[in-house]
Amino acid sequence: MTDLRSGLGEAAAAAFAALGLPGEFGRITASDRPDLADFQCNGALAAAKAGHGDPRQIGRAVADALAGHPSVKSAEIAGPGFINLRVGEAALSARMAELAADPRRGAAKVARARRVIVDYGGPNVAKEMHVGHLRASIIGEAIKRLFRFRGDEVQGDAHFGDWGFQMGLLIVACADEDPEIAALVEKSAPDPTDEAMFDRIGLADLDRLYPAAAARAKTDPDYRDRARRATAALQAGKPGYRLLWAHFARVTREALARDFHSLGIDFDLWRGESDVDPLIEPMVAELDAKGLLIDDAGARIVRVAKNDDKRPVPPLLVISSEGSAMYGTTDLATILDRRRFFDPDLSLYVVDQRQADHFETVFRAAYLAGYAAPGALEHIGFGTMNGPDGKPFKTRAGGVLKLRDLIEMVTAKARERLQAADLGSELPPAEFEETALRVGVAALKFADLINYRGTSYVFDLDRFSSFEGKTGPYLLYQAVRVKSLLRKASDEGAAAGPIAVGAEAERDLALTLDAFDHALVEAYERRAPNLIADHAFRLAQVFARFYAACPVLAAPDASTRASRLTLASVTLGQLELSLDLLGIATPERM
Repeated sequence: MTDLRSGLGEAAAAAFAALGLPGEFGRITASDRPDLADFQCNGALAAAKAGHGDPRQIGRAVADALAGHPSVKSAEIAGPGFINLRVGEAALSARMAELAADPRRGAAKVARARRVIVDYGGPNVAKEMHVGHLRASIIGEAIKRLFRFRGDEVQGDAHFGDWGFQMGLLIVACADEDPEIAALVEKSAPDPTDEAMFDRIGLADLDRLYPAAAARAKTDPDYRDRARRATAALQAGKPGYRLLWAHFARVTREALARDFHSLGIDFDLWRGESDVDPLIEPMVAELDAKGLLIDDAGARIVRVAKNDDKRPVPPLLVISSEGSAMYGTTDLATILDRRRFFDPDLSLYVVDQRQADHFETVFRAAYLAGYAAPGALEHIGFGTMNGPDGKPFKTRAGGVLKLRDLIEMVTAKARERLQAADLGSELPPAEFEETALRVGVAALKFADLINYRGTSYVFDLDRFSSFEGKTGPYLLYQAVRVKSLLRKASDEGAAAGPIAVGAEAERDLALTLDAFDHALVEAYERRAPNLIADHAFRLAQVFARFYAACPVLAAPDASTRASRLTLASVTLGQLELSLDLLGIATPERM
């Protein structure tokens, strides 16, 4: 099943090839002037610029060839050689019939499926998730869903930050605050029944202790050295330290799973940095055997700089002068681990753009070591979510906003908006609350995903929670309105039937529906979920115009009503698919 744009592109490429010109000049795009044409081809101008002759003559020859295509209603030349194409109603109707019969609503799968790891979320043990984790989670989930929908075998990994210096800091901080804990963790063979003592340490305690410990380590060399020694002892397997660390991980993961799930985000893997600890010693030996490991002031590094680098690229610090494995070491071991248990063709790291240099260093080291094929590792960077002041989003008091507080905030705003619009008043209380959560999460997610991931954006809760404009709640409202229409049609005994596109608003809706696959392909290739968000919004807008211009249940005759009901059903299916790819769930009623 080929979309209209792709079919016309193939025909245009053949027309240029028949003139002895490269087929790539036949690229078809949506028209810049939809009042004049559905599609356009600017290849004649590009061909002329490349020295292949007069653009209008080339354009006329290609237009004449395209005029005979079964999908083309008209092919005309405009200006210096633009080719304007208008699709016939029969072709639009046939294409809509294909979409109506297709549960994927026109979305094709990749020709060759790949094994893909999406590394996103990146929560740390002993810390509540805050707003800084939001973009990685939202964007990563959308990319995971998109790649999976297109046919790849995908594993989403939270990549738990549960190893390294921060763990040493927490062990020291907990021991300093509680002498009984201090005595327990220093035992050479602690009794498993002693573990119950750790229950007095909750996530709130860890969230309080860590910032203070990290701040103290910056100004107190003795404290920093104690934390480093604790880190090395933990990694060496000291029993009491391992028990306390396991408690940190357990209480943190329970809270993280709750917050992620409320956002519609779920991971296939909850692997952490600790999972690759057994690989580090043999990996270091292997790097040494390959001549990649270099001694440097007591530390051990891998140099990754190239002669043609335009800027300095630092080496990968593998082992610190204190003997600890570093952040980059566990990242390198994770690449090796993933190769062994999943052997991915592609690994996508959805992490803040500010980590670009770190990943450049790690990826180069992985390529040098032969742990991944060149180009198989990609950093999918993103900007920041900012408040109205243009700075990273914080609480009114200036502190870091916890994610669960943000979820409660958007849900409360959604509840307020629903009540103000008199929506959901007939729903049972539990269903109303579920709807409010979905509307709030839609506001939060769509506000992020409508932007290209590489840019920063300002989160305005009032604007993004509106049921009007380019917002998640607007899209949910439109989807629910179609559901209501279809339920009413069913109650009246009105059935869907064959599609016959005729009215201009029907044409616009059919062309928008046809563009779904192209939007997915572009989003997939560019790792850009905003292109799916753009399509969903455009589809909702076009359907709203169709609904206003083309009565459905009050259509002039039964066949027109049946046709429009089918168009409405296809629209709902494609809109819900688009939203689901963005990780946004649609309520049944509002």
